[in-house]
Amino acid sequence: MPLYKIVTVNSSTKVYIWKVEETEGELYEGIALTPHCQTRMSAMKSEMHRRAFLSIRHLMAKAGYVDSDLFYDQAGKPHLKDGHRISITHSHNFTGIIVSETHEVGIDVEMQREKILRIAYKFTPIEEYRTIANTDALIRKLTIVWGAKESLYKIYAEAGLSFLHHINVKDFRLDDTSTTAEILYQGDSSFYDIAFFEFEGFTCVYALQHSMAIKGKA
Repeated sequence: MPLYKIVTVNSSTKVYIWKVEETEGELYEGIALTPHCQTRMSAMKSEMHRRAFLSIRHLMAKAGYVDSDLFYDQAGKPHLKDGHRISITHSHNFTGIIVSETHEVGIDVEMQREKILRIAYKFTPIEEYRTIANTDALIRKLTIVWGAKESLYKIYAEAGLSFLHHINVKDFRLDDTSTTAEILYQGDSSFYDIAFFEFEGFTCVYALQHSMAIKGKA
């Protein structure tokens, strides 16, 4: 089974990445789905989506969980029954989870694609990147920014939160591995640590919320 990478973020938080190479039948081995999740998976028309779904259950097993330990709230945010925090992502043939005993967490894996150049204005002030002349470098940086904001959105899970207007990712260099971010929304301010790494044309970004949010500072 191709567990691709485990990243130990701190003593209570780990990232798990899977490269989906197995058949659907192979991924079913050793996995027991709840009736609800079996129904969800059966409704997926894409075999790749079903394989990704099953691979995430293997990642959960690596973290010590089974499918029945997972549930979703009304906003669609995943939770673990033991109170630990989890976030889930998939992109093409890679899937990932982050699990933490102590922090609210979010994760996103994205393929690095030129498409991001066309949509960048929707999620970040594109004029901030005019000094980057190399197209590949610009794609890589924008993918990190998008992944950071997607990770933060998964943590915050509030309808109306805007990537462009409410989430600010502090600038960073491509040879960095981390930065910070702030969400300013409806009078509340919250702060986050962001980390990222690249592999095989993909970018993984994950976020941890600071323990204290500042109210009424927006």
